[in-house]
Amino acid sequence: MRYMFIGAHPDDADLMIGGTALKAIKAGHHVKFVSASNGDRGHQSMPSPELAVRRYNEAQKSAALAGLDEYEILDIHDCALEVTLENRERFIRVIRRFAPDVIVTHRPCDYHADHRAVAQLVQDCAYLLMVPLYCPDVPIPDVNPVFAYAYDRFTKPTPVQADAVVEIDSVMEEKFHMLDCHVSQFYEWLPVTKGLKDFSAEGWTWEQKRAHLDEHWGSRFKTIAEYAQVQLQKRYGHSVQYAELFEYSPYGRNVTLEEFQELFPF
Repeated sequence: MRYMFIGAHPDDADLMIGGTALKAIKAGHHVKFVSASNGDRGHQSMPSPELAVRRYNEAQKSAALAGLDEYEILDIHDCALEVTLENRERFIRVIRRFAPDVIVTHRPCDYHADHRAVAQLVQDCAYLLMVPLYCPDVPIPDVNPVFAYAYDRFTKPTPVQADAVVEIDSVMEEKFHMLDCHVSQFYEWLPVTKGLKDFSAEGWTWEQKRAHLDEHWGSRFKTIAEYAQVQLQKRYGHSVQYAELFEYSPYGRNVTLEEFQELFPF
């Protein structure tokens, strides 16, 4: 199987699907992460050109740790993603070249303008991906992918649906190490956005870093586990502390709910 996550920034994939990706890779499947922007504005002080290079290198470090096929970073400015014909064609080519069985992305009701733009672009690709005369320089894939959304906390117009759930307790330590690769985000920029002024993780032990990551980002995966605990216990036969979930999108290949769940057999 071939799994692709298309996110807006170089760390979105690690955060939203990192555990499932680790389990898929351990099971012998192929996984590719795509960041639609280069992340060059996600910092409180670094100049954008240097930040783009830094974030690219952080993503590649995470990719090597996880065993990804690739972590592709598109050369689009952070905070400037737009739903354009040019970007739609760029997405079409990225998807066709990898030929995924499953594509996961943001929901279109997300808080971040870049996330919403990516969600819309991916939706726009869902049908056009299989039109052979559109972007004919890249052949259409043999299989139309199944499209899915990752978890978010927003409830309007509708809360995210737990159509497929994956326990990640067994790989949570490795997922934290993936997040740890993105130093510019999880120890510098994002703490500032959370109101942690004069924050510094310089000289921290791994135990201190892990506790920080768990406190500020692990909680969302605990929330998912609580939200989908009935499904998780039925599937795994025991309680689960951390989980990732996926909502089925009908825009690509149509499958039943049971078939959708079978795409995440980890």
